Amino acid sequence: MPDFIYPTAHCIAGVDEVGRGPLVGAVVTAAVILDPNNPIVGLADSKKISEKKRLMLYREIKAKALAWAVGRADVEEIDRLNILHATMLAMQRAVAGLSIQPDYVLIDGNRCPALSMPAQAVVKGDSIVAEISAASILAKVTRDHEMTQLAERYPEYGFDQHKGYPTAKHLEQLSRLGPIPEHRKSFAPVRNILTRVST
Repeated sequence: MPDFIYPTAHCIAGVDEVGRGPLVGAVVTAAVILDPNNPIVGLADSKKISEKKRLMLYREIKAKALAWAVGRADVEEIDRLNILHATMLAMQRAVAGLSIQPDYVLIDGNRCPALSMPAQAVVKGDSIVAEISAASILAKVTRDHEMTQLAERYPEYGFDQHKGYPTAKHLEQLSRLGPIPEHRKSFAPVRNILTRVST
């Protein structure tokens, strides 16, 4: 057993987030409790596997996990709280949404939200902890789907391609077309354009 796992824990949830860096949309988190008697082969950091494999694993996780839940913090919460605190809130919501309460939670990264059970942050946890890998996959597929839906409403922005991240193309579109309501006004590239427009 890895030394970062609480030695008396019997029910461990993994938690990860997707969407701290984009300029648009919610930050999405997921919490997953895997079934040790029903293993899932191929779990890994969601960013390091193909979209096709992610979708396959997404369906398998939802079918085989003992419990899973998705949490979100929307654009208004990100702008009001800042992205770090909004991410912690979304993680709390994911854990609270689990149908089984874990006795220990492993969080990807270097800090934990305030939870009612013991928790530990694991740097690069999405690459070394199966529960966190599963959470990473659920969160990414969920957020990517939200970006695809947003692209249908605003096709000129290409959200299905860059997923809201500040790519050169996104920044060009943002400068030319201006922000939409789903853009994060507290993020510098969006804030700068809004300031320029208002002066």
